[in-house]
Amino acid sequence: MQLEVYIKDLLYRYDCVIVPDFGAFLTQRVSAKIHDNTHTLYPPKKLLSFNEQLQKNDGLLANYIAEVEKIPYDTAIYKIAKQVKSIKSYLIEGETIQFEDIGEFMLNNAGNIVFEPSNHINFLTDSFGLSHFNSVEVAREVYNKEVEALEEKIAIPISNKKRSSSWLKYAAAAVVILGLGAYGSYKYYTNTVETHNQLAQEEANAQLDEKVQEATFVIPNALPAVELEVEKQSGNYHVVAGAFRVESNSVKKVNQLRAKGYKARVIGKNRYGLHEVVYESFETRTEAINALYKIRREHNRDAWLLVKSLD
Repeated sequence: MQLEVYIKDLLYRYDCVIVPDFGAFLTQRVSAKIHDNTHTLYPPKKLLSFNEQLQKNDGLLANYIAEVEKIPYDTAIYKIAKQVKSIKSYLIEGETIQFEDIGEFMLNNAGNIVFEPSNHINFLTDSFGLSHFNSVEVAREVYNKEVEALEEKIAIPISNKKRSSSWLKYAAAAVVILGLGAYGSYKYYTNTVETHNQLAQEEANAQLDEKVQEATFVIPNALPAVELEVEKQSGNYHVVAGAFRVESNSVKKVNQLRAKGYKARVIGKNRYGLHEVVYESFETRTEAINALYKIRREHNRDAWLLVKSLD
């Protein structure tokens, strides 16, 4: 089992991922910035760190592994503990452990874990598809200096005031035209880059959301589509069990949940075209929240609350 693969998946969606008896990976959002000397613009990102003191199991990692590998929760806990034991033994022997795209671990002289994060991946989904780039520095005084140099080389006759005044008008007009042309070119370049980046970000976010939904909730070995009679429910507060690309998979999930005593049903498609399955719908938020907490404790930690009118 490659533990870092599951950790990496969760870092895109959560700010804290705890590895039991090892430590916690923490992320903190930092704003976009520009380097003063190189004029390089860096997009917003999640700054990754590691805290060895947070080792108590919160169930997030184990539940995710159990769901992806289709194994019992206790088996997932056992597999995590086994790999953590192996990692610690290598660290004690003085080796450096590398988690791909996450970072490197080693022990210092005090026996504490030292973490060096990797900068290969930006875990902030809002910046998906964006990379750093260099902007061209705008030389705002170039044309003024050129005019000054020109004035030093060319003698302006002062005996004929009318000719002198006309020449100065033409020179001033040329300077203004050159300045406006340079500014217009810069604005066009900047607006083009910003528009391109915004379109790329919106398309990448949509693709990432759809892939996350498919990776999390697709069930293999789909059953043939069957008709399911469900008693009519009302309410705009729904405890969601999952969303499925294949309709027969959503029917299979409903059957599984109803066998466990839940009033499960399919409430339609979401904006990604996935069939949403809910444990139950409720009239009030209080009822839905109470049911959500109970379901998370007893059945599914990834269940969540959806507020949606079905009229």
